[in-house]
Amino acid sequence: MDLGLNEAQQMLKTSARDFLEAECPDTFVREMEEDERGFTPELWQKIADQGWLGLVIPEQYGGVGLSFFDLTVLLEETGAAMLPGPFFPTVVLGSMSIMEAGSEEQKRALLPGIADGHSIVTMALLEPTASWRPEGVEATAVPEDGGYILNGTKLFVPCAHVSDRIIVAARTGDAPRDVTLFLAPRNADGMTQTLLKTIASDRQSELVLTDVRVPASDVLGEVGRGWETVEKVIAWGAAAKCAEMVGGAQRVLDMTVEYAKQRVQFGRPIGAFQAVQHHCANMASDVESCRYIAAQAAWKLSEGEAARQEAAMAKAWVSDAYRRVCATGHQVHGAIGFTKEHNMQLYSRRAKEAELAFGDADFHLETVSQGIEL
Repeated sequence: MDLGLNEAQQMLKTSARDFLEAECPDTFVREMEEDERGFTPELWQKIADQGWLGLVIPEQYGGVGLSFFDLTVLLEETGAAMLPGPFFPTVVLGSMSIMEAGSEEQKRALLPGIADGHSIVTMALLEPTASWRPEGVEATAVPEDGGYILNGTKLFVPCAHVSDRIIVAARTGDAPRDVTLFLAPRNADGMTQTLLKTIASDRQSELVLTDVRVPASDVLGEVGRGWETVEKVIAWGAAAKCAEMVGGAQRVLDMTVEYAKQRVQFGRPIGAFQAVQHHCANMASDVESCRYIAAQAAWKLSEGEAARQEAAMAKAWVSDAYRRVCATGHQVHGAIGFTKEHNMQLYSRRAKEAELAFGDADFHLETVSQGIEL
């Protein structure tokens, strides 16, 4: 297992960094926090033109045909730049779910539109129980007239307000894992969407489904087998979110080291003091450990191996480590790091959102403990 980047991956990383420095500076990130959509169509089309939206989509469906590991290389850079908008849900939750469970007809109908930027897709999984386990799915799908009637409430649905399709997980039987996925259009009759106020100022929504009719042709995968896809999506999402967090943590470390070199107290830079040096050394240790454990999970998933354990270990560790990195960064920066004008608070707020996404450390530590038969 070689976790180093090959020449093509290094080129992807470098080109992504250059693109994001030009198109997604921190001033743009701040603007998008106040924008109702949370992104601009102009940047979205530029991202599509880069081939990012189709990065892991096979070439026969209009994509580039690269691997999941390649995608995490890109996500590390989007995490460093705090890229706003529906890129993550569309690529990880949308296209990968369709590639995994979709019929050939669904793949040909939906994937090219995702790859060229004309279609935005997300997934509605969590409910008021906030559980990442199959028992948490309480929304129902009842067969009627050759289709299904969906009822229930979904919470924290990313970018639902701009999505063309929403992959909805609903219960089709009494067994805990008897869950089915449905490709519901956002403008379906009976679907009500409300934006939620979040710590990261991202765009998450509450979806209320009231007698939403979905044809049988919009069932994604087999009826009653949707949780098998969801489990894979949770692993992919956790590993992908870890890559984002690694990028953010690296940027926080770089920012803090630079500040420690420039900030003068008692006649010398604060980086000359041992306490500050040790703070930064601890941050660097956390960043590197995050990078390797995240890369291991991404590599195994990319190879098609069962990596639920590795993804859980990575998410548990990186979630806590990123929070530590941000907390220590604030300590080194002092009061200025808490001001709205400083970028430290932008990363800290996103670290908290990422910590909870796809399960927090406690959830994943339980998965790990089960894996080692405790």
